[in-house]
Amino acid sequence: MSSQRVELVDTPAAYNRDVERIEVELLLEGVYRHYGFDFRSYAYSSLKRRIWKRITQEGLSSVSQLQDRVLHDSGMMEKLLLDLSINVTAMYRDPGFYAAFREKVVPTLRTYPFIRIWHAGCSTGEEVYSMAILLEEEGLYDRARIYATDINEVVLQRARAGIFSLEKMQEYTQNYLRAGGTSSFSEYYTAMYDGALFNTTLTRNVVFSQHNLVTDGSFSEFNVIICRNVMIYFDRKLQNRVHRLFYDSLSRRGVLALGNKETLRFTDFEDKYEVVDTREKIYRRTA
Repeated sequence: MSSQRVELVDTPAAYNRDVERIEVELLLEGVYRHYGFDFRSYAYSSLKRRIWKRITQEGLSSVSQLQDRVLHDSGMMEKLLLDLSINVTAMYRDPGFYAAFREKVVPTLRTYPFIRIWHAGCSTGEEVYSMAILLEEEGLYDRARIYATDINEVVLQRARAGIFSLEKMQEYTQNYLRAGGTSSFSEYYTAMYDGALFNTTLTRNVVFSQHNLVTDGSFSEFNVIICRNVMIYFDRKLQNRVHRLFYDSLSRRGVLALGNKETLRFTDFEDKYEVVDTREKIYRRTA
C-alpha cells in the first residue's frame, strides 16, 4: 500500500450527521453492489474522513453527489478505491519485525522442502521486496513462493514494477540494517533518475494478484501469512471473518504475522495460536 500518508478531511460543521451516516451507508452499498468492493464493515470514522477527502478534491458538496459520480464513472471509483484502501508502507517497515522473523521463524522454514507465503494487503510491494531479500539472504528464496495480494489493482501494478522513490533509499537502508540485513542494500536496486529499480530477480518467485479479504475465499495452504496493519481498519465482526480465512489457509504449525497495533486477543481464534514474538505480533497455529 503508497508510503505517503493521506491528509484526511472530516465532516463540514454544518453537515447533518444523521443524514451523513445514511449517505455513507448508501455509497458503500452502491460500491459493493456495482463494483464488488465491500467496505461496509470497515471502521466508520476512518472511512468517512477518506470519503470527504475525495469529495473535497472533486469540488463536490455532499456524499450523495460523490455516490452519483462513483456509480456512473469507473474512473471516479478508481480514485475512491485508492482513498479507501489504506496505502501506507515502507521497505522493512518496523525493522524489529524482520529481525524477529529472521531469528524465530526462519529456522523452522529451513526444515520445509517448499515454503508458501501469503502477503495479504501488500499494497505497492515494498514489504514484499523486503521479505524476498530476507529469504534470499537466508538461502531460502529458491524454494519459496510469495503470493502478494491486494484489493487494489493500481497499487499492484506499482508493486510489479518494483520502482520506489530514490529519496527513500537512505531511510530504507537504515531500516534494512536494523532488520538484520547481511549485505549491502544498494546491491538490490539500480538508481535511475528519481527512482530506484529493484532487481527483477527478487520477484522471480512472487505472484502479484488481486484479492479481496472481505469477499474472497481461501485459495491455498500456506506456511506463513503476513497481514500487517490492515485489520485495524476493520470492525470486530470483519476481523473475525478474516481471521477465519487466515486460519483455514494456514498449514498446521503455520505462522501468522500481524501488525504491531493488532492482536489475536479477544478474537475467536485467540486459543488456536501460540505466541512466537509478543512485541512483533507473530503467532504459530496450534489447533
